[in-house]
Amino acid sequence: MLKVWTREVLSEYVRTKLDGYRLIVVSNREPFQHVRRNGRIECVQPAGGMTAALDPVMRACSGLWIAHGSGDADRAAVDAFDHVSVPEQNPAYTLRRVWLSKQEEEKYYAGLANQGLWPLCHVAFTKPVFEPEHWKTYRSVNQRFADAVLEEAAGQPAFVFIQDYHFALLPRMLREASSNLVVAQFWHIPWPNREVFRAFPWGEELLDGLLANDLLGFHLPHHCRNFLETVDATLEARVDITSGEVCRGGHSSLVRPFPIGIDF
Repeated sequence: MLKVWTREVLSEYVRTKLDGYRLIVVSNREPFQHVRRNGRIECVQPAGGMTAALDPVMRACSGLWIAHGSGDADRAAVDAFDHVSVPEQNPAYTLRRVWLSKQEEEKYYAGLANQGLWPLCHVAFTKPVFEPEHWKTYRSVNQRFADAVLEEAAGQPAFVFIQDYHFALLPRMLREASSNLVVAQFWHIPWPNREVFRAFPWGEELLDGLLANDLLGFHLPHHCRNFLETVDATLEARVDITSGEVCRGGHSSLVRPFPIGIDF
């Protein structure tokens, strides 16, 4: 029998699964922006699959979403703690905005993430750009978001769900700072084979960051296999490709495929 996912059913399901843990989602793009239009401030929801997939869950469980505040009126909408309740007409959860400078955006987002990792992982016919200054900023921005998560969690148990390739170092930063967090991440783009990944200058540090997750998700099984084979060839770790488990430094990470789309 087909299960109908009403808000009430989803809320109860999430509550049961989290078992008292607070849900904190982290992404670069925010689920809602505040923008100035015709002399007034409006709250708008940017188009995108990530928001479409996660916003219903957040509404159901009243979680916290941490993201880069990129709207031109975002600062005017938040309180003293950089919080704003969303959606505007029927507030259901809290959005915490992290402010990035233009330089940080250029080096972390446009630079390392989109000129480096994106073409590398897609094996695109565009030469990736790997600049040490971009990596330095990528690392510092990840730390900024780690600080925000830790501030919001305040030492209490929380389930932190990190989104995409913008935050590969964030799991390790959280793991080293708190033992009260369950950390998972979904990598929204492909993972290349190990020969291609070898071109990335900071590969060991990036893999170490991702392996601090309790659960790491990709879209497809072969993306998982590529990742596991990359780890096996790069780091000292016990890798079980069949079960999708990596054990390293006393910590176990599960790697799983989670296709996003219509469940036929």
